[in-house]
Amino acid sequence: MLSLDKLPLNQTGNIQTIKCSGILERRLLDLGLVKNTPITALFRSPLGDPTAYEFRGSIIAIRSDEAKNIYVNYKV
Repeated sequence: MLSLDKLPLNQTGNIQTIKCSGILERRLLDLGLVKNTPITALFRSPLGDPTAYEFRGSIIAIRSDEAKNIYVNYKV
């Protein structure tokens, strides 16, 4: 298990847990980031933050400080 910000580009992991609380947790859950959802790291901005991720047919940019709170299963 690793944090989402460590997921290599063009690789897919399954969300296992979100380790934050309050409004950030609510926002991530509302976006559909729930357990066992496949998520793929597509590309990073030129400065390295944020990273674009694809899940549930949508593409969304997530900053690394938020992605550190999302843990995924990823097999090399």
